[in-house]
Amino acid sequence: MHPCTPCAAAVWGAGDAPSPPGRGRVRRAPSVAPETVGRGGGTARGASAGRPVTAYATLTVDVEKIAANARAVVGTLVGIEVVAVTKCTCGAPEVGRALLAGGAVALGESRHENAERLRGAGIEAPLWLLRAPAPERAAETVHLFEVSLASELETCTALDAAAAALGRRHQILVMVDLGDLREGLMPGDLPAFVDAVEALEHVELAGVGVNLTCYGAIMPDERNMTELVELARATEARVGRRLAVGGGNSGSIGMIASGRMPAGVTTLRVGETILHGVDTLTREPVAGLHTDVFEVGAPVIECKVKPSLPRGEVAQDAYGNRPTFEDRGARRRAILALGRQDVMPEWLTPLDEGVEILGASSDHLIVDVEAMPAAPRLGQALRFRPSYAATVQLSTSPYVHKVFTPPA
Repeated sequence: MHPCTPCAAAVWGAGDAPSPPGRGRVRRAPSVAPETVGRGGGTARGASAGRPVTAYATLTVDVEKIAANARAVVGTLVGIEVVAVTKCTCGAPEVGRALLAGGAVALGESRHENAERLRGAGIEAPLWLLRAPAPERAAETVHLFEVSLASELETCTALDAAAAALGRRHQILVMVDLGDLREGLMPGDLPAFVDAVEALEHVELAGVGVNLTCYGAIMPDERNMTELVELARATEARVGRRLAVGGGNSGSIGMIASGRMPAGVTTLRVGETILHGVDTLTREPVAGLHTDVFEVGAPVIECKVKPSLPRGEVAQDAYGNRPTFEDRGARRRAILALGRQDVMPEWLTPLDEGVEILGASSDHLIVDVEAMPAAPRLGQALRFRPSYAATVQLSTSPYVHKVFTPPA
């Protein structure tokens, strides 16, 4: 039985919509060496106190828990279809398959390279491009994605030409800005944009959508969601057909589950809540969801007793900061083979008893291990729970190995 760790959990309550647009193993990518090997190139060997010894920092991903979380979220969003977002893991096919197995109708990606990885692994489910492409990437977009988010007519015109050349039709979800100030048309510009897109022969207006919380941290509420639905209904009247209504991302789940979402929203793009099991408005765990999908371990490369206060005149550190330190006397500290080039240390939570993160430079993570029951040995992996932001960085780093469990 998997622990769901629901402490202080947010609790969600338990709407006929048009079909969403676009319906129709251990991995080492990218990496620089085998995933889990011991010194000398062999497989990982046991360490004292049962802790594994490893040569490399490793991100472990439990795909069964991802599928379970996806099933729970999809089951909560009655009448809403879920486009599950894989960009956090750089389009890992193992994660994509788990999300689809959990009931997602499509996968959402923000980068063409990640979509190529999904397609290359044989995933044929519809893909949504969540970051509007540059016009120069129109052909790639039409080739890889069924749907893309749009707010610039020039880009839509390029997509139309690319779709014509490829003998396809490409769908767009026109984005409106309702206060978060990321992508989207201002509401007053929507009618003229819609008219222009409707004149294109190979691009189809499939819906109207919004994004909130990601940049301006503006929460979805009855006001902005009602405005979205009203804009969508006006657009439907203008084009003479039903449209999908994209009600945002994970931050909108609570409104739907509690019955506060205005009728008319048909789809959500969901990533963090499924992958990390949290309410993205508060980062509190959601009851019934696994919050332990991801774990990163990094090997100890030095472990010594040292003063806790640096000696000498303080200048700037490697990142332009002037650090401050507390004199706690001589304490045992360890250096791990992980650094800011891989992840921000502030976004990691230690899992091993007695470990305290002190800081990091580009390639070294420094931790206090004075309170550990036993001093860690060289090569022993110390474990951490990454936040969503940390998982993005760890997934992107070519120096962090990725292991998916259970292996395919």
